[in-house]
Amino acid sequence: MTSTNRRTVLTALATAAVGGPLLGGIGATAAHATGANDLYSSNTDLYTRLAGKEGTDFVRRYRRHEQFDNARGASSAYGRTAILALHGGGIEGGTSELCLGIAGYDPATLVATGGPVFDYWMFEAIRSTNNADLHVTSKNCDDKVALSIAAANLNVVSLHGCTAAQAGAPVSRPEAVVVGGLNGTLKSLLHDALRDFGFQTIDGSSEPDLAGVEPANICNRTLLAEGGQLEITTELRKAMFTVNTIAGRATSTTPVYHAFVAAVRDAIARLEASGGDQIIL
Repeated sequence: MTSTNRRTVLTALATAAVGGPLLGGIGATAAHATGANDLYSSNTDLYTRLAGKEGTDFVRRYRRHEQFDNARGASSAYGRTAILALHGGGIEGGTSELCLGIAGYDPATLVATGGPVFDYWMFEAIRSTNNADLHVTSKNCDDKVALSIAAANLNVVSLHGCTAAQAGAPVSRPEAVVVGGLNGTLKSLLHDALRDFGFQTIDGSSEPDLAGVEPANICNRTLLAEGGQLEITTELRKAMFTVNTIAGRATSTTPVYHAFVAAVRDAIARLEASGGDQIIL
């Protein structure tokens, strides 16, 4: 990324900090990150107790790309990378749109924008109020499609929202990303790419509740049993959109949003080209 574009992102962040409503999202305590205050013990529990509410209270969206192997002697096809947003819509605002953008699809139209496209899965709360009640912590995600997509890919990047206080970001610069997960190589590449694009990153090891290191966390339930997790502060997500509503975010993305998408896609591209455990024999 050129220094000019880097300055553009930093200028946009400064402009966004001047005013405007913050995105809806989780509260200032760590309870949501640990699941301590979740109303539902799992996605299955939520789907059962909210039977008939899909389409009014919540929606699920996903895309799994076709793979096949019909040649003798050739290695079987396998997925490379999937993008997840477990708390989209009105829970951790902006993560749905980022999921689509990073996966390679325009968030407004779901049309591929060119270049690599990745499997994705998202859960979106779409109530008019109390969307945070539909939060299910990552280690308790048991949606069968989500689990199958994670398990069919070498890598996962799971997108979440947090507050600046949860992230441990300085008061003077609350726009930050906590980089976590068990895949050390992916974490390093995400740190490097995001910083190259002008974003402040924080190592998940300094924020245990956001670290994404539990093996049961869906970000780590990949073919390699490790993945990546990004916890994005409310202030940074705010800077990505000019209309901070469930309906408005898809069509009101800013240069900050596009830079973030580009940074994560750059990190994924470097990971997939790195060889090593990215090749299954």
